[in-house]
Amino acid sequence: MKTHRIARTGALAATLLLAVTACSAADAVDGAVDQVDKAVDEKYEVTYEVTGQGAASISFAAGAGTATEPQHETVDAPSLPWVKTVTLRGIMPPTVLPVAAPGSEGQITCKITYKGKVIAEQSGGALTAAGGCVAVSPAAG
Repeated sequence: MKTHRIARTGALAATLLLAVTACSAADAVDGAVDQVDKAVDEKYEVTYEVTGQGAASISFAAGAGTATEPQHETVDAPSLPWVKTVTLRGIMPPTVLPVAAPGSEGQITCKITYKGKVIAEQSGGALTAAGGCVAVSPAAG
């Protein structure tokens, strides 16, 4: 009878341990989901800057669309230097893509600044080949 009680107590303790572990794992998952939801809703500002000469156009993420399918705005025949501050949301990557004019020999530089710190910078004569400037969202970090 005593052996039966010990076995039953051990089984109950194991069940409670599994339940606590499962609750802890569920709480951890819920916490991670809450953090992703918060990051997705967080808004942040970045400043794009394009300098140099010979840009035919500048395409940039301006905050529309989604993180996986951001919509870009385009400025044709921009005057350089060009500066634009935008508000993005969540894990949407800040992106600015200057396109060199055909036959342009000019050097073009793009920068993305967040809270006074340059988070992406590229320079070249044909930035379309280099992909312009793309950074990881500060909300994702």
